[in-house]
Amino acid sequence: MKKIISVFVVLVFSLSAFAQNHMHHGSDSSMHMMPGMNMDHAMPMDHSKMEMPSMSSAFSPNLPMTRNGSGTSWLPDASPMYAYMVHSKKWMFMFHGDVFIRYNHQDIGSKGSRGGEKWDAPNMLMAMGQRKVGKNGLFHFSAMFSLDAAIAGGSGYPLLFQSGETWDGKPLVDRQHPHDLFSELSVSYAHAFSKKADAFIYVGYPGEPALGPVTFMHRPSGMDNPDAPIGHHWEDATHITFGVATVGFRYGKFRIEGSSFTGREPDENRYNFDKPLFDSRSARLSFNPNREWALQVSHGFIKSPEALHPDEDVYRTTASATYSHQFAKATYFNATALWGMNKIKEHDGENAALLEGSLHINRTAVYGRYEWVQKSVEELNLDETVYGHDALFPVNVATLGAAYDLFHIGPIRIAGGGQMSMYFADSKLDNLYGKNPIAGEVYLRIYPGLMK
Repeated sequence: MKKIISVFVVLVFSLSAFAQNHMHHGSDSSMHMMPGMNMDHAMPMDHSKMEMPSMSSAFSPNLPMTRNGSGTSWLPDASPMYAYMVHSKKWMFMFHGDVFIRYNHQDIGSKGSRGGEKWDAPNMLMAMGQRKVGKNGLFHFSAMFSLDAAIAGGSGYPLLFQSGETWDGKPLVDRQHPHDLFSELSVSYAHAFSKKADAFIYVGYPGEPALGPVTFMHRPSGMDNPDAPIGHHWEDATHITFGVATVGFRYGKFRIEGSSFTGREPDENRYNFDKPLFDSRSARLSFNPNREWALQVSHGFIKSPEALHPDEDVYRTTASATYSHQFAKATYFNATALWGMNKIKEHDGENAALLEGSLHINRTAVYGRYEWVQKSVEELNLDETVYGHDALFPVNVATLGAAYDLFHIGPIRIAGGGQMSMYFADSKLDNLYGKNPIAGEVYLRIYPGLMK
């Protein structure tokens, strides 16, 4: 708990001091908002005299920055952005972060033996910058950091039916692993051939390949929820990959991408840089039919992702649709429907589906998530002699939560919220999990204000 309080104090005061410092300097280094941008009434400011060149997408000089997802993925152009910007004569910078200081209790009624409770603080901090190169070029860099391991420890936080990665040489089950200190360090170059056509190259160490939708913590439909989806390793688990190279080409509303990347998940040392192998590959087709929709399908071959099963390669296929709509000045609705499948040779494919949504009305957020995932005996670390070698267990979880912006310190918002989850799993697992276990958490969230 002392670690969490320390992080809270340092983040709030350092970010606030940084923002206030830039807000009181001259125009070459001051913090500005986008043209027409405003915060909701929780942060009243006069932007009538603030002017600056608009920041484009990281991967196309001719698309808006709101299309940026995680890695090279696309969001709808109508997506809200929670960040603040700084610009100099040639450079544009953007900063974003999220911290949930929370108490998390999985299996509140102690119906089974696999629940747990913990104080922790899922967190991340991002910095991005870009500048024009000549008339048609664009250089961009991104950096993302997380103190998950320092706060929650190597075993992460309790999350019923979650699986993936290891701690102390054992599989992490019913827990979400911490993210690496260095979660992204990437550079890219984009070149526009015309208003409709452009291409880019992206290199990350670590970075995110062209596989899957926008990662859960960067989706406007999912970022209010502090928990990772239990289908994370079916859908978007490659978002921290030590060694990624991606090339892409856009024409009009379509874009095709291809990646070479390291298949192995990050190791247990969350503070180092893993060896880049470039032994895996993926391709993704994205289509944004209008400013409110973003669609993608992708497929990848992932070489030996799990350290405990080095001979198992995974073929992952995903498809998703993301929707964003602005009803009023500070009222947004965001939703994502997502499907992912992992296929190992000589095994049946394991599927996962997710539907999530979030409604923001001024200072209030209401959000929900529903998941269905097929978990294997291996994923749940079960005894094969009891449950069978090839058994797949359907797991469903429904989550409903709400948050309210309590106050702000400069451009940093502090929200209070909570959520409840109920799990519905195969009855064969009742002796371990109990029937329909319930999880709940309460939190303070620290995050930037809305840009528009």
